[in-house]
Amino acid sequence: MAVLELLPSDDPQHAITLGEGFTPLLPTAGLGKLYGLDDLWIKDEGMNPTGTFKARGAAVGVTRARELGIRRLAMPTAGNAGGAWAVYAARAGMELSVVMPSDAPALNQREAFVVGAKTYLVRGLISDAGGIVARYVHETGAFDASTLKEPYRIEGKKTMGYEIAEQFGWKLPDAILYPAGGGVGIIGIWKALAEMEDLGWIHGRWPKLIVVQAEGCAPLVRAFAEGAEVSEFWSGAATIAAGIRVPKALGDFLVLRALRETGGTAVAITDAEIMHAMHETAQREGLWVCPEGAAAIAAAGKLRESGFLRADERVVVLNTGTGIKYPDLVTPELPVLSPDGNLPPD
Repeated sequence: MAVLELLPSDDPQHAITLGEGFTPLLPTAGLGKLYGLDDLWIKDEGMNPTGTFKARGAAVGVTRARELGIRRLAMPTAGNAGGAWAVYAARAGMELSVVMPSDAPALNQREAFVVGAKTYLVRGLISDAGGIVARYVHETGAFDASTLKEPYRIEGKKTMGYEIAEQFGWKLPDAILYPAGGGVGIIGIWKALAEMEDLGWIHGRWPKLIVVQAEGCAPLVRAFAEGAEVSEFWSGAATIAAGIRVPKALGDFLVLRALRETGGTAVAITDAEIMHAMHETAQREGLWVCPEGAAAIAAAGKLRESGFLRADERVVVLNTGTGIKYPDLVTPELPVLSPDGNLPPD
């Protein structure tokens, strides 16, 4: 199925694309057995260009920006979005200035740099990068491509919702878990569900939408637990999962509404649980997931333990990127053999 008619482009034949989308939806029986979930699936967004689901939003956002005559963009990023937008901006012949935390994953920094984006680091968080970009935009007239200040990346990310429905033969899963920083992906999936229902493509109960964050930065989890409509800024944000280290999401009110309207929830995971889930997934399923995806996988197990998820429910976890982009999280001390050495016996 093509969703080009459902995307905001004047001429889809001239879209800025690198082949993003329609990523594999994989059954994971080994993990399911470990967590007590009989029907656990992972949608592997690490198979996208640039190695993350951010390619979806960048493709549509850059395409539409070029159609509207925009030639200069600026954006703050935790890492992956900046890399993706830099790649697609380069393909479109557009100029991009990107600001990310100085401790953002090194591959994200290099990804933006190598394709020609004006790449800057800030000693702070994505919120600090946002302040710098806002001042730059005010002074220069560049277009602010920040999350939800730019309206079209959500259109690219909603395609995840369409794909999940199509890949399951238009029978929706019972729950979808998503690691949220800015939360645009979960908003996009929620939007896709509404559109598909209006089109008559899906019927019945929607999946429970579940947001996962790290314990060191969990503003959405705290707001959901308190019954708040918006989140409060999370001071001292810290986690190994750089993509979800966002102290306050601009669209937090939409994320929280999506969770409540679908009967979902919000869960916080420790960094230790993230690392454990990353290794378990690699060794049981052959999937090297990103730490954000590992957080969502760990959350599936935690929600099964609490009884929020039943064993017989069909559960989809979004792995939002490839673990290969986080090599510093895996630092084995490997044995070195001499040329005439032997492998140890099993």
